[in-house]
Amino acid sequence: MKNKKLIEIYKRLYKSFGPQHWWPGDTPFEVAVGAILTQNTNWGNVEKAINNLKREKLLNAKAIHKMPVNKLASLIRPAGYFNVKAKRLKSFIDFLMNDYHGSMGKMRKGEMYSLREKLLSVNGIGPETADSILLFALAKPIFVIDAYTKRVLSRHDILDHDESYDKFQELFHSSLKKDVKLFNEYHALFVRVGKTFCKTKPVCGECPLNSI
Repeated sequence: MKNKKLIEIYKRLYKSFGPQHWWPGDTPFEVAVGAILTQNTNWGNVEKAINNLKREKLLNAKAIHKMPVNKLASLIRPAGYFNVKAKRLKSFIDFLMNDYHGSMGKMRKGEMYSLREKLLSVNGIGPETADSILLFALAKPIFVIDAYTKRVLSRHDILDHDESYDKFQELFHSSLKKDVKLFNEYHALFVRVGKTFCKTKPVCGECPLNSI
């Protein structure tokens, strides 16, 4: 029953909104940086921070690895919590340099769950950020759970909002074909419907999921 509902939700969202062309970023490295910077802020602020790094020609692993943390913090200031995020970004870069010589391509060759375990051991990287890096930067078939996903599914009585991240993720992995393109698109559609209709105060009347 739940897997049929998940498929129906996807079909309705896709029919209503069309392809979302996620994740914004020119390279896998840029996507990974964006996934770390987007914690607790909106994408517009992240873009400003990334553009600062691009403008200085510093959006690469070696440059950030050598950079003093206070300089990095000043460059990513628009993303908010810039001192904390600078340390988290440096921790990720240290991991990338030490384990994969700074190459996202080498990292991508690793097995998905082994990579996930390594990412979760990096300071400041939780499940949502790790899975965003795996799916959007490394093209691994893992479903990313965020606040919008939890809100939509709980309001449609599919899972209780307080269930664990892993429980939500397992629902998708057990119900849908493990496909990078599908997982990418579905996650982006949850974000779209969450921002448009399924807000903190929902606008249910015109929502494509209204009759589910």
